[in-house]
Amino acid sequence: MNPQRPIWQSALTPAERGRGWVFFALYVFLFPPLMGLIQRAMGGELPVAEANVIYYLLCVTLVLLVLWNFLKKSFFLLLDWLPENLFAFVTGLAGSGALHFLVMLLPYPVDNPSLLSYQAEFALSPKATAVILLVLMPVVEEVLFRGVLFGTVGRYSRPLAYVLSTGLYAVYCVWQFVYSFGAVDFRYLLLAVQYLPMGLALSWCYDRGGSVWSAAVLHAVINAFTLFFAIH
Repeated sequence: MNPQRPIWQSALTPAERGRGWVFFALYVFLFPPLMGLIQRAMGGELPVAEANVIYYLLCVTLVLLVLWNFLKKSFFLLLDWLPENLFAFVTGLAGSGALHFLVMLLPYPVDNPSLLSYQAEFALSPKATAVILLVLMPVVEEVLFRGVLFGTVGRYSRPLAYVLSTGLYAVYCVWQFVYSFGAVDFRYLLLAVQYLPMGLALSWCYDRGGSVWSAAVLHAVINAFTLFFAIH
């Protein structure tokens, strides 16, 4: 283990960064409305959870094809820096839990639809919902928001990398609700505050551990807690 290596340094090559940003843009702006069009064209024949499994399987496949070398290097960084990644994981989990408790004490003008959707989807398709939240979603989103976004910006400014990776992730988690209920309601953007602790913890985990895999595992564990409280 080389203690001189800056642990936060991205393992992305310039070519991988280019491909990663293209995929990032497609994932955020094109894939969600495209998936909605496909669902409507099918007349809702495929349950939401199963449709989302197919969607995220395709996304994971694209991530593997586009960023295979990055994922491989990141896995070996996890092994080489295992104590650092374990420390980042544990402190990230504890910090996320404490901050989430505090932000949930704030008054919000609307309820978070995610919790209700998790509850409904789990009731209809428990296995599919669990696979999405605990396996597929963490891999895709951590590669993009931490590996690509944080890894790119962090080469120039780590504070800015924290701000963008945390803030844009929080907004991404709620922006679709603004247009989802028959009228434009920007109050749902305020729910982004609820996702800031998670985004900050994931950025911290990637920054301090150096491997996107430790951030993906932390993402999966946080999602597991969210799903548990949603269905109980």
